Amino acid sequence: MMPWYANWLVSLPLILLSVLIHSLGLGIIRVRSVRMHQRMAGRRDAGFLLALTMAALVLLVAGLHALEAEIWAIAYVALGALPDARSAMLYSLSAMTTFGHAGVFLAPEWQMMGAIESLNGLILFGMTIATLVSFVDRAPGPGGAPPAP
Repeated sequence: MMPWYANWLVSLPLILLSVLIHSLGLGIIRVRSVRMHQRMAGRRDAGFLLALTMAALVLLVAGLHALEAEIWAIAYVALGALPDARSAMLYSLSAMTTFGHAGVFLAPEWQMMGAIESLNGLILFGMTIATLVSFVDRAPGPGGAPPAP
């Protein structure tokens, strides 16, 4: 049986990598979305445009979360914690979202790593929510900040 700290040693670089990817991705998404929405400020359909932009943002951040889950899934297969890419991705998404009912289980020596991925998922989802709220607060028009004079 592998000591518990080995799970942390493998997981910490994955946490750092996923937070780095998430931070960069959220930053790019947020800046471009705010710029686009500001260009459309003052239009009658500003509320609809905000809703459309939010829908696009949600799809983009879902893609970020999927990419980060894939990184963990690759690690699980490389470590021999799961037998194939399909079950590794299913497990990873289940752990990252704290769903936990996928019916796929890590090899016993890597089970702590699954709990650590759940911790990482909480951090990433917190970052996502903060970014979405920040966008709505800065977006001009209904639901957001008033347009700049």
